[in-house]
Amino acid sequence: MEGLNLSDNIIRFRRERKITQEQLADFLGVTKASVSKWETKQNMPDVVLLPRMASFFDVSVDELLGYAPQLSKEQIQKIYQELCDDFAQMDFETAMQKSRKLVREYYSCYPFLSQIVVLWMNHFMISPKDGGRDVLEEAIALCDHISEHCKDIGICNDVIQLKASLFLQLGRAQEVIELLEDLYDPRRISRGGEAILVQAYQMTGGKEKADSYNQIFMYLQILSLVGSATHHMTIHGDDLSICEETFQRIQQIIQVYELKDLNFNIVVLANYQMAIIYCTHGQHKKALPLLKELVELTVEWLGSENSVLHGNEYFDQLDYWIEQLDLGGNAPRNKKFVYESLVGMLNSPCFTPLQEEKEFMELKKIVAREGEKEWKN
Repeated sequence: MEGLNLSDNIIRFRRERKITQEQLADFLGVTKASVSKWETKQNMPDVVLLPRMASFFDVSVDELLGYAPQLSKEQIQKIYQELCDDFAQMDFETAMQKSRKLVREYYSCYPFLSQIVVLWMNHFMISPKDGGRDVLEEAIALCDHISEHCKDIGICNDVIQLKASLFLQLGRAQEVIELLEDLYDPRRISRGGEAILVQAYQMTGGKEKADSYNQIFMYLQILSLVGSATHHMTIHGDDLSICEETFQRIQQIIQVYELKDLNFNIVVLANYQMAIIYCTHGQHKKALPLLKELVELTVEWLGSENSVLHGNEYFDQLDYWIEQLDLGGNAPRNKKFVYESLVGMLNSPCFTPLQEEKEFMELKKIVAREGEKEWKN
């Protein structure tokens, strides 16, 4: 009964309904002394009495026990952020054990469990054991549990993506192909259903709904386009001309849709990839302005009090959608980990030839000063 509040709830429900211990005892067929012992936590009622007692108080057995198997979106956000802080401040295994305990407690709350998978994906790399492979395997098992029991199609589809990402982190590329190849077959006519939905809202007079959904789909497709273009550069990393043309197009999209403000992370990843490509081709000087912007964007985000996803004047319908996400607009990792990722980027072996460059050394000094700020403590 750990973590339950049965004794306190019996007292509360009894007093709210102005029922004496004796009246409750008579209804259940036990002694008044038994009820008294339940309320003072000297003893616990037989499990067969719980449904009858819950019926007497007109509550569910879960309410009577004080057990809440389902969490609200706000509760999920709060717990997720607390666990992020735990991974930043505690030793890894202690934080993992805390998250595992919550998994056991809310084993049927699938929106929460899917966010635990996200949490573990964002922190496995700091595990002291085997590069966190055991954590990734544990996350895959949790994905399987969600897929097997969850009836929410949206959550199940999300879990397929998460599981594929976990396989990829483990180097199990063939299993990724088996999981996603049919789902993303470009010949399927099901693709493009978003536009049909928007048109349907328009036809039924739901202009505001159509606008809201269309903005969300536009935003997600723009992010997807930039992400795919960044991958295009990695695929063609041996051909500098293709990479430069692709990066130029990425830059135009970033500028037109003001992505530096809307989603700095996707800009950082594109810059980082192009900087690596330049260094691979021996053009180290060209990498410096990209790394400079990468550092500036990340440091600006780290220093911002309002470091959450948001819309802007053009995408003026995004904020409400973002609020409805399981994590709201909050970042999936603590700022400490974002900072450490920035340090890791600059320490990449690809940038070894830049170590003696004055501009590069200045960037590392900026990052070092940022690391001394309060949020890192």
